[in-house]
Amino acid sequence: MSDLRPGQSIFTRGAVDLSGLANRPAAPATPASTSADSGAPEPSGGTFPGAPAGGGNVVDVTEANVQTEVLERSMATPVVVAFLAPGYPEVQQLADALEQFNAADGGLWVLARVDVQANPRLAAMFRVQSVPTVYAVVGGQPVDAFAGPVPPAQLRQWLDAVLRAGGVQVAVPEDPRLAEADDALMMGDLDEAERAYRKILSDAPRDAAAEAGLAQVVLAKRVAGVDPQAALAEADANPDDLPAQLRAADVEVLGGQAEQAYQRLVNLVRRVYGDDRETVRQHLVSLFAVAGPDDPAVAAARRALASALF
Repeated sequence: MSDLRPGQSIFTRGAVDLSGLANRPAAPATPASTSADSGAPEPSGGTFPGAPAGGGNVVDVTEANVQTEVLERSMATPVVVAFLAPGYPEVQQLADALEQFNAADGGLWVLARVDVQANPRLAAMFRVQSVPTVYAVVGGQPVDAFAGPVPPAQLRQWLDAVLRAGGVQVAVPEDPRLAEADDALMMGDLDEAERAYRKILSDAPRDAAAEAGLAQVVLAKRVAGVDPQAALAEADANPDDLPAQLRAADVEVLGGQAEQAYQRLVNLVRRVYGDDRETVRQHLVSLFAVAGPDDPAVAAARRALASALF
């Protein structure tokens, strides 16, 4: 599965084998190291909130029930295993966000919480080096993980990807900020639209709709004040004039002739070299972003571009 990670993947430490958890006898909890021993800040106090013993959508996991609550349940429903420690504000914030999303999703996935202080051997089995650390387990196998707090919007995207990996159809509600940004673009307020799209991308860097919207804004600003007919005529009269060809491609995309624009620039890539070729390639890629990666014309043009480059 790809593109799940909101941050650095912890799978770079090596594969995680959960087979040793099956039929594992429970072990008495060992005292966790103190904050002074580990160099971590002192916790702010408080206790880890309680949860049903098992069978619900939120469960507390120990060595005694990890096989049934994580491995076995993940065969039918994605399980998100959160390694937490009571008393740390950043840990509690992530725990609260996970519980809120779990409640909103109404049983689409299971939140399995592990108190690392009470279950150090489970933390070691999952290669946990810091809290919070969160794993997604699907079909009895870990599919991705991240360590550290993440913004709620990014966490929501990660959870949706986990659900898709588990075969769950996810209906993604439209971000109201996206509608506002789209409205600004339609009204011609390019500066406001750009600000709004960039704000969405600062919270969710992989938001495809916001990326496409921002690309449209950039394109619209590039052709502001350009006479479309004059731009196309100039390009036709000067086939090796880079600025004229790039401007004509912009005009074609805005005029609904994207495929013609792509072909224009692919042909130009074949005729130029060095820095000029890279300039044309980058410009073409920026036009791809306007349509988005799922557009069939973009896929065809990407193949043509690869052929022209290599």
